[in-house]
Amino acid sequence: MTLTTWAGNYAYGAQTVHRPRSVDELRQVVADARHVRALGTRHCFNDLGDGPEALVLLDEIAPDVVLDTAARTVTVGGGVRYGALAEHLHAAGWAVHNLASLPHISVAGAVATATHGSGDRSTNLAAAVAALTYVGPGGELRQVARGDDDFAGSVVALGALGVAARVTLDVEPTYDVAQEVHDEVPWDAVLHHYDELTASADSVSVFTDWAEPTLRQVWRKTRVTSSYAPRTDLFGGTAAASQRHMLPGIDPVNATQQGGVPGPWHERWPHFKLAFTPSNGDELQSEYLVPRRHAVGAFAALRDLGDRIAPLLQVSEVRTVAADELWLSSAYGEDVVGLHFTWLPRQPEVEALLPTIEAALAPFDARPHWGKLFADVDRDLRRLYPRWDDFRALVARVDPDGVFRNGFLDRHVLRD
Repeated sequence: MTLTTWAGNYAYGAQTVHRPRSVDELRQVVADARHVRALGTRHCFNDLGDGPEALVLLDEIAPDVVLDTAARTVTVGGGVRYGALAEHLHAAGWAVHNLASLPHISVAGAVATATHGSGDRSTNLAAAVAALTYVGPGGELRQVARGDDDFAGSVVALGALGVAARVTLDVEPTYDVAQEVHDEVPWDAVLHHYDELTASADSVSVFTDWAEPTLRQVWRKTRVTSSYAPRTDLFGGTAAASQRHMLPGIDPVNATQQGGVPGPWHERWPHFKLAFTPSNGDELQSEYLVPRRHAVGAFAALRDLGDRIAPLLQVSEVRTVAADELWLSSAYGEDVVGLHFTWLPRQPEVEALLPTIEAALAPFDARPHWGKLFADVDRDLRRLYPRWDDFRALVARVDPDGVFRNGFLDRHVLRD
């Protein structure tokens, strides 16, 4: 059976796939390999996780969840899914600060690619990492922790530094969240009141096709306090009268509870329930993150392309992410706005359009999401990341023989 990405748009070409059942077995796999790459839940749309020889999946290694309430951290196996971790944490009275739209993704994979949720004050998932234990190129264990010289370069590392066997995350006491959906918010209101709109909840997702005069929907998620009250009007948009899916005509049965009903954080931050497969994989994804100060300009650039984007699009989602200091994070150094595209599974046409989108967003310093589709020819990403050369030097020092290198890294990060 051919191993593919979650969407089935890319088939991995590595000769061997390993599924170790313990960290010791994982160490032996790495020690024996000339080249090896780690895979998470394969919610990726390019060859980032592929390699010429061996792939290793961590899903059969026990999660071994260790909660340290004094340090306010949890340590888990890198292959555990966020949704499974969240259920464990909530049952113990604890939580993480945010979640991505899908709870099905692995901790190590999400961290390595700077995957994020939404919120003006919420950093991406990688920024909650307090420590990592990597299996290095010789099978040795190497730990890096917040405060170490190499830490900021070792979190969003694209698999270039080793296999993340254990991940330690910051936690906080559990809390409730309420989710509301508003329909048909006018674009003019977004352009004139974007800061107010995103500040109206702890997490705000705007859904659009870039061609219509109104937004399809706005999903707002708010930590519940004694002063919480649902909104009826949202800058001209009306509160949804029933449960919604962000795609027209799709049954919302797999969407998390809406309507302003408070519930546990892990049942509201994601858009989709852990118990359901969010879709059948018939989609492609791209995302570009622009500094927040460029948000309105980037919106205008994409709306100018709306007649070309919409025919290939299922939906586009706009979210905010707070700044961090992780070298290859898409939010390094300043707050950003994520411009996400869920495409129809028409890859040649999508890939033909991506250079046009990237040219339109180039004046706004758009950083592509590492795990999604972006123009793959003559991309020079160096200018977008101030610590680029520091990261390359770190990789050369940790993995001088290129055990974890692959085609993606050679094209986009480590090429001379």
